[in-house]
Amino acid sequence: MRDKERKQNQSEYCWQDTHFSKEEFDSLNNMFQLLTKNNMHARAHKLDRTQFRDVLHSIFHMTDDIIMDRVLRAFDKDSDSYVNQSEWVFGMSVFLKGTLEERMEFCFQVYDLNTDGFISREEMFHLLKNCLIKQPSEEDPEEGTKELIELTLKKMDLDHDSRLSFMDFSTSVKEEPLLLETFGPCLPPPASIASFLEYCAKAPDYQDYESQFVMSSPMSPSSSQ
Repeated sequence: MRDKERKQNQSEYCWQDTHFSKEEFDSLNNMFQLLTKNNMHARAHKLDRTQFRDVLHSIFHMTDDIIMDRVLRAFDKDSDSYVNQSEWVFGMSVFLKGTLEERMEFCFQVYDLNTDGFISREEMFHLLKNCLIKQPSEEDPEEGTKELIELTLKKMDLDHDSRLSFMDFSTSVKEEPLLLETFGPCLPPPASIASFLEYCAKAPDYQDYESQFVMSSPMSPSSSQ
């Protein structure tokens, strides 16, 4: 892990350091170059928050603002609020093709909003409060969320300290994999991953990226005209 982090920080990496094929690796690097080609000054050779969120929107159809910002933080290993090229490649390696251990670490990092090493009741509420559909008969719309949190803690809080450590989280996920994204979808669905990687393998130069993904996305401005 330390060797991989060193390579990420120094931009010394090759496709064998990732889960990608050579074609996928080259395609992702070319895509990054295309996305950042007009960036200047502090943004030179980096994706900013808006650009990164556009990728999550247009390609992977993510919509939750909190989750998208946390995914950015998970990619952004040097904490400069940008995603550089090595962070992009290594982040996508986990995001798209990570092992269970890597995906558990990624999801836990996304859900740990204050980065203290635990997922608290307050963080669970913040993540889940917009997920449940409010029923017309509900007097307190927050009650359903609070009940869901209590059920989740009862199932996953193995040391009974009213919060989830990574040990609680990972042990629970290994026993029941569906709990991996229990606080909201922060990984792309298999269908999106498959179509994206298939395209990467076929079009490593990525010159028609915008027409293939951004322009055809239901969330892109041009597709709604």
